[in-house]
Amino acid sequence: MHTDVPTAIAASRPRGDRRVGDEDDVAVRFAAGDEHALAQAYERTSRLVHGAALRATGNAADAADITQSVYVSAWRGRAGFDPQRGSLTAWLMSITRRRIADHWEERSREVRRTVAVAQTTPASPVEESTAESTVDRVLLADELARLGDPQKRILELAFFQDLTHTQIASVLDLPLGTVKSHIRRSLEQLRRRLEVDGAAL
Repeated sequence: MHTDVPTAIAASRPRGDRRVGDEDDVAVRFAAGDEHALAQAYERTSRLVHGAALRATGNAADAADITQSVYVSAWRGRAGFDPQRGSLTAWLMSITRRRIADHWEERSREVRRTVAVAQTTPASPVEESTAESTVDRVLLADELARLGDPQKRILELAFFQDLTHTQIASVLDLPLGTVKSHIRRSLEQLRRRLEVDGAAL
């Protein structure tokens, strides 16, 4: 995937004490473009970033890609980081949440593309046996499109990505109780709409 930032991290890793400098000092030097500060920030925070990505995706390869993407984005966008407005760790975690959301958005696009192809491709005898479930899936996607965010996004993650309530809360940075409430209310709303159309959720 990316190689520039990991290479810079390896090349600029300080010798001796790996945790030289307190967090504020590292943050100031990072914002100024100090590659040694990038290496120190990576060593201080990469396990936290990777852990969040792994919990959200459940896949080690995806978590590694997200982790690398976070530091690439952070280094390239360091001009947007202000040490006076917040900690470097908090800033990196905000990027992590966005990269996780991007990951699931891409997965959602893949699902939508798959459904679109299924609609335009002649069905084989085996595929015909799943036609009804495909129609239900398309119907559900149409109904989800009528919901506003965050309800739409929450149900996409629940239906299309099979994420648990806890994982959804982590991806969207929402309280677990809020996620559960949105899911309950949204399902009730979808059920009423689908029943009007003669469908069952």
